[in-house]
Amino acid sequence: MKSFPKPLTAEEEAWFLQKYKEGDMEAKRILIERNLRLVAHVAKKYLKQGEDGEELIAVGTIGLIKAVATYDHEKNNKLATYAARCVENELLMLFRMRKKTSREVSLHDPIGKDKEGNEISLIDVLESENIDVVEKMELQQNIRKLYELLENVLTDREQKILKMRYGLGDCTELTQREIAAKLGISRSYVSRIEKNAIEKLRERF
Repeated sequence: MKSFPKPLTAEEEAWFLQKYKEGDMEAKRILIERNLRLVAHVAKKYLKQGEDGEELIAVGTIGLIKAVATYDHEKNNKLATYAARCVENELLMLFRMRKKTSREVSLHDPIGKDKEGNEISLIDVLESENIDVVEKMELQQNIRKLYELLENVLTDREQKILKMRYGLGDCTELTQREIAAKLGISRSYVSRIEKNAIEKLRERF
């Protein structure tokens, strides 16, 4: 991939964000241009799947533009963190659209014959495929989001109980009764904490 402008320092970024907030469109352009390296970094993950790097950067840049336009430093984390999610979302939308289009256009088109000489179509291959690349990427994205929410939304006790209950991180999966014995509390209390924690995560998802 081609080289990109050097990223802004934290102080420079804060200054340009403030200028853009005041209506300075040149500041917006600079914020986008100086974060293109981030787009390349996110897009690089998908190059090994045979994707075209230039197309990924073009689509990812749309996500970056949206990120700069909607970023709120009072609600979001760092601009880079927020922008990375927007870029990845835009790329996932591209893959979903391609998947949908290919199914609509050529789902039943014959693509060859099987060992017995019977004609097979793309749908036969898709239905027998165990791993869906787009779904796998979405799952990985959701897992990352789950761990972020665990750290930022739940109390220490809620985190501990969910990690033990579902074997998250380096914890071994335990029953509610085993967790209760380990923490010296009742099973019904463990159940109540688990239920409340899951409800918190569900609301934020």
